[in-house]
Amino acid sequence: MTSPLEITPLPYRDSPLALFAALRRRPDAVLLDSGRPAAPGGRYDILSSDPLSVLEIDAAGHCHGDDALPADIPPFAAQRVLLERLPRDVPDSDLPFLGGLIGYWSYDLGRCLEPIPGRARPAAGLPAARVGLYDWALILDHERREAWLVASPERRAQVLGWLEASNDEDDGDTDEDFRLTDDFAAEMSRDDYLARFDAVQRYIRAGDCYQINLAQRFSAHYEGDLWTAYRRLRRATPTPFSGFLAWGDQAILSMSPERFLHCADGRVETRPIKGTRPRGATSEEDRRLAEELTASVKDRAENVMIVDLLRNDLGRVCRPGTVRVPQLCGLESYANVHHLVSVVTGELADERSPLELLAAAFPGGSITGAPKVRAMQIIDELEPSARSAYCGSLGYVDVRGHMDTSIAIRTAVADRGRLHLWGGGGLVADSEGEAEYTETLDKIRHLMAALSDPH
Repeated sequence: MTSPLEITPLPYRDSPLALFAALRRRPDAVLLDSGRPAAPGGRYDILSSDPLSVLEIDAAGHCHGDDALPADIPPFAAQRVLLERLPRDVPDSDLPFLGGLIGYWSYDLGRCLEPIPGRARPAAGLPAARVGLYDWALILDHERREAWLVASPERRAQVLGWLEASNDEDDGDTDEDFRLTDDFAAEMSRDDYLARFDAVQRYIRAGDCYQINLAQRFSAHYEGDLWTAYRRLRRATPTPFSGFLAWGDQAILSMSPERFLHCADGRVETRPIKGTRPRGATSEEDRRLAEELTASVKDRAENVMIVDLLRNDLGRVCRPGTVRVPQLCGLESYANVHHLVSVVTGELADERSPLELLAAAFPGGSITGAPKVRAMQIIDELEPSARSAYCGSLGYVDVRGHMDTSIAIRTAVADRGRLHLWGGGGLVADSEGEAEYTETLDKIRHLMAALSDPH
């Protein structure tokens, strides 16, 4: 019989780095990172390891890694079965996670949900999704400045032992060797990108779509410790929906500023980002760029298109009449860019689950285009390589039906000695090719620099 879950207070820390440094070599250690203390907006860090089971889903939708699952079970049904293995009699708590699934769902998983041909070649050898069933977690609440260990008594003793066995002097920010062994190389030349930009414009004029999110990939070889690489990225651009997942010779290092889906007690929220400007070198230039973005008719139109798409996606699983837009095109500023961010909310229908919400809205409309399915088909045709975890989601689904996921932009994928980065943006009828090409570089230039230069 499973021991009851208990919630134990721990000393508060304003960063999760030292705690995760003590756990990161444990099997399937995961960090969902709010970027504190530097990042605005984030509240909780969630850390765990040693899952009871790990489920991998391939690009064809087949499930691997858990022999107890029925053969040919659909991907989201398999995740529901895993989640049902944990007891539901958990403590009454407002903590975000009391055991459940933590992992990622790649953009490529969308081919299991929508009629996408899959012509783009694989960019990396990662599964289309990988989630673990975790029965414990360390949680930092940066709003209340509290820390908690959620675990059974047996697990609590294990976890405290792991923490005590770690180097007490390690603050989690001590670099081990990491270096790129060559420069990041673009998969597409500038002319290649502009030719694809022109193809998108033809599709828009023909009425196939209103907006397409077109991305390009950059790759470099690396040696050394990916935890060091993650911390370099975090120092350069702390964001509220970051995450680090590593297993074998593969990993995901995400610095996302964008929430995809949040669900708690049946209340749903998504926060699409559309519209970007770089930060200025001076306060005057920075203010001018922010004002230019908020006044941009084109950027606001892009954002509104995606808000309409997400209202439709949420309407598939939310109670009729509950979908609202409390914020439209609000300005949010991060270390390297200004963004326009909207907020769409709803109330989940009684018979619907967070996993059904995830499937109904996946992948996020802000990184596909509109209409979504046709946009994904055009992306599959024009982008040379599949996106892997980029533009997918990282996050959790817990036993009570709580869920929080990101849109995995500003995300590096590590696979057998190579690091991949993508930069993309939404194209509409009045987009300009040169400006859009430059924007793809602006969004990830700082990530490349952080990975290239330890200082």
